[in-house]
Amino acid sequence: MARSRRAENTGFTCVHCSGAVPANTDGHYRNHCPFCLWSLHVDDLPGDRASGCRQPMEPIGLVEKSGKGWQVVHRCTACGHRQPNRLVRDGDAPDDLDLVLSLPWL
Repeated sequence: MARSRRAENTGFTCVHCSGAVPANTDGHYRNHCPFCLWSLHVDDLPGDRASGCRQPMEPIGLVEKSGKGWQVVHRCTACGHRQPNRLVRDGDAPDDLDLVLSLPWL
């Protein structure tokens, strides 16, 4: 059964820093912490929530994607899976820009 994007746009507790991460309000769903940029390995393909890994994903760098702008690249600490994720620039809790800019370009 397909999941709706609205159902995926919920707040969560960060697996890395334990921060309370609010749902995104800019029209996209949030998949990483705005305070430490860590994520959780829940997708095999973007948005599918099909991964059984469920381990923390470390922010390792930045890439720029045509039409999507800057993205944080996350690497799973267990299996090494890499996934780029959109930055959250607006809303109640935008990504920490100083932290984003401290990441290397890949």
